[in-house]
Amino acid sequence: MAPSSDIGEPNDAASSNSLMEDTTSTKKRCLNSSSNGTLTPPSSSFTGTLKPPSSTYHSIVTLTLQSSSRDSLHTPPPLPTLPFELIVEILSKLPVKSLIQFQCVCKSWKSLISDPKFAKKHLHMTTKHHHLISAFASSVPYEFIHMSYPLSSVFTEVTTTAMQLEYPLMNRYRFDPIVGSCRGILCILDYSFVFLWNPSIRKFTKLPSFEDSSSHMLDFSFGYDHSSDSYKVVAFYIHEFVINGNRVMKIIVKVHTLGTNSWRRIQDFPSRSFFEDSSGKFVCGTINWLTYRDRTSSLKTIISLDLETESYLEIVQPNSEGNNYSRIGVLRDCLCLFSRSSDTFTDIWLMKEYGNKESWIKLFRVPDIRDLDSFPYVYPLYVSEDDQVLLQIESELFVYNSRDGTFKDLNIRNTNGVTGTTVYHESLISPCF
Repeated sequence: MAPSSDIGEPNDAASSNSLMEDTTSTKKRCLNSSSNGTLTPPSSSFTGTLKPPSSTYHSIVTLTLQSSSRDSLHTPPPLPTLPFELIVEILSKLPVKSLIQFQCVCKSWKSLISDPKFAKKHLHMTTKHHHLISAFASSVPYEFIHMSYPLSSVFTEVTTTAMQLEYPLMNRYRFDPIVGSCRGILCILDYSFVFLWNPSIRKFTKLPSFEDSSSHMLDFSFGYDHSSDSYKVVAFYIHEFVINGNRVMKIIVKVHTLGTNSWRRIQDFPSRSFFEDSSGKFVCGTINWLTYRDRTSSLKTIISLDLETESYLEIVQPNSEGNNYSRIGVLRDCLCLFSRSSDTFTDIWLMKEYGNKESWIKLFRVPDIRDLDSFPYVYPLYVSEDDQVLLQIESELFVYNSRDGTFKDLNIRNTNGVTGTTVYHESLISPCF
């Protein structure tokens, strides 16, 4: 495996045997898979109640109680104890930042929080902990910076809360495209290699290099295979050759499964398909691309790659006028299409049940807020529970309230415009295997 980085991890060598293996592993073509594992105390000496982890901790509590009641000179009562199962439930609902800090409380907490089974439970318990990551080119000094914004702040606060991320690579003068996001892990292309990064826990890993001098690099995509509990990066290369004087092109596809040290070739991408947007979108165990049927046709289709079977399927599009779909995306964990049906608005279509043609619905119609080009870049990034839509329009970010038709400028200044934006789920999932 290629080298990886683990930044900010507490230097405690305690290992975890805190979790029992999952008792069931049922493959579901769904938006999220649930964890059936049972959490048990981190060590055989743990009695089921949480005791004060240290005398220092007890002293802090004592001083706090004394400061709040100066007239009280008696020794404070002993700290209450809680069942271990309740401790797990409480911790699994907390933000990642708090959990990273709580690893230093005691060895049993560090063992629990650093356990992969707990990371999965935390992921499924914190379904609303989403963040927006944006890359900007700063003016002085000129360099690319990565900022993270809690989506709760984006939709509810007048001034959006922001935090600059510690980018794991030294290169700050070139933009690295974000290929995709899945379960808190970002897949990023550094032109010479691909790496996976979880900004919440500041861990990253580089994937093995893949070079083919006879082929032209096209793009990468990233997703998660629920059936094997594995992350997969899909690489696309165009290979051209001549047969009987005719120039032939095919798209070679290779897959890297996280935890292995090589790429393996799978079935070529359907030969008559040409990418409209080569960065595929992950949803429900599949990666999806909007493609042209051939080089001479204006008709488009959606090609899906099932990450379990590693086979392709064509997804039927909704019936609408013009079939003028410009991009695909993911909203509310569902496959979406964005289309320009006229010069004044963008329609957002959502497939409520993946693979079911009859489940396509027109979710919103977003009007233009200014004079735009004939083919403007209008891309919905996220939809809140109260139907507010986070939009990237050209190089600016807005929130559109679909209920009253109003727009809010996020007022992100001191930049030369957004160059890359992605919504990711805050998680403890590590990209390092």
